[in-house]
Amino acid sequence: MSLRKKTYYHIKKSIQSLLRKTLITLLIVFGLTDFYCQNTLLKDTEAEKLISRNVTQDFRDHKIEEAFNTLSQHWPLPVNEINNLKTQTIQSVNLISERYGKAESIVKVSEQNIKDAGFRETYLVKFEYTAIRLIFTYYKNSKGWLINGFKWDSDFDEEFK
Repeated sequence: MSLRKKTYYHIKKSIQSLLRKTLITLLIVFGLTDFYCQNTLLKDTEAEKLISRNVTQDFRDHKIEEAFNTLSQHWPLPVNEINNLKTQTIQSVNLISERYGKAESIVKVSEQNIKDAGFRETYLVKFEYTAIRLIFTYYKNSKGWLINGFKWDSDFDEEFK
């Protein structure tokens, strides 16, 4: 092989290697961005209320997977953390159904608004023998609203304060 062909061959291999490394780096960066960032921001409190209502209805109907899929679209939490919460919730809700009976209805307890900064809604899912509380907290950044926190528990006594 001539010197010219060897040089061409090495340059070609170097470029291919560089392109491969660049592609891998881009895939990692875009993958992590999707892994750590919410997909869409909400435009206003009406959109937030719709999310809260839909997720609460999913809880009532034991559609926990769907509830967390809805939340994850607007919640800047790593996917693995959301999946862990989803798995734990599915296990807990199955126990709740066994102990507390059939889910009967939904009650909106409250909403609180901190102008241009935060919004919180609280719902109860009423079962035959008790209720669970769902709390949705939203935060407004410079681009729109996102889910800042979501929790559920059976401690609705706090709502009497």
